[in-house]
Amino acid sequence: MKILVAGGAGYIGSTIIPKLLERGYDVDVIDLLWFGNHLPDRVKIIQKDIFRVEEKDLKGYDQIIFLAGLSNDPMAEFSPSQNFIDNASAPSYLAYIAKRAGVRRYIYGSSCSVYGYTVEELYDETRPTISNYPYGISKLQGEFGAMKQQDDSFSVISLRQGTVCGYSPRMRLDLIVNTMFKCAIEDGVITVNNPAIWRPILDIRDAAKAYVRSIETNGQISGVFNVASGNYTVGEVGDYVQEGLIKYLDIHPKMNIKHIEDYRNYKVSIQKANEVLGFKPTFSVVDTIKSLVDNLDSFRDFESDQYYNIQTFKNIKHGN
Repeated sequence: MKILVAGGAGYIGSTIIPKLLERGYDVDVIDLLWFGNHLPDRVKIIQKDIFRVEEKDLKGYDQIIFLAGLSNDPMAEFSPSQNFIDNASAPSYLAYIAKRAGVRRYIYGSSCSVYGYTVEELYDETRPTISNYPYGISKLQGEFGAMKQQDDSFSVISLRQGTVCGYSPRMRLDLIVNTMFKCAIEDGVITVNNPAIWRPILDIRDAAKAYVRSIETNGQISGVFNVASGNYTVGEVGDYVQEGLIKYLDIHPKMNIKHIEDYRNYKVSIQKANEVLGFKPTFSVVDTIKSLVDNLDSFRDFESDQYYNIQTFKNIKHGN
């Protein structure tokens, strides 16, 4: 099977693609390489803007995975216009071209941030999406544009991912677990801005598993699926990060608990992904810390811009 991964040189793609190669898939990547290239040498890289992709470019691919676009709230808020182009229009456009080219399945990397605030309830995929922030709004628009093109010959799967964390060859330190880990080592403190709010956390290895399950599921299956390793309060996340650091590095960071109001608060049910896709997460937050510890020497330069998407994005926008 031949697969094209849009945005495949990023944080998630750099973990997923080696897994796909291990399973015997033929994988190409289209990416502007904002964050460099950390992929295996045998992966073909097409350095091209998605809006310049034509139908002929997608002939021969069986499935396309969309991981491109702006990846978090700081990037979306820094450039809302670019956010709505890259997160709302680009996935819709690529799905449209893919369908015309005869691609059989399109997998869209969406986000649980579309839920916004869930009033302490466990949300499944039928519940309202009420995000009021540019990132969440744009991810929902991209999902809608892709899903509207689904039919009997064109499967569309949207994975609403929890906050992805853990080690990747294209590393990030701007994600909740990774950030707490970095600060605990650098400053000896884990800061929790609001211990009561909920977040679905997704270990990057479980994220890779969700994409594999989506690729390999029955060809007639389409739909929206929540995927997470587990739901945690931010206070719990801090406690588990502390536990992992004590266990694996014998570091005993202090806890700095604040109570800053945050309107993003959501926890999700993954029952549908379990029952339809066979997605069964494996990794806890403590397991995520173990993966960071095991690979710590590869990203010791905590101040490097390359580990913070907003800094890299600003440098690009400013021509640096």
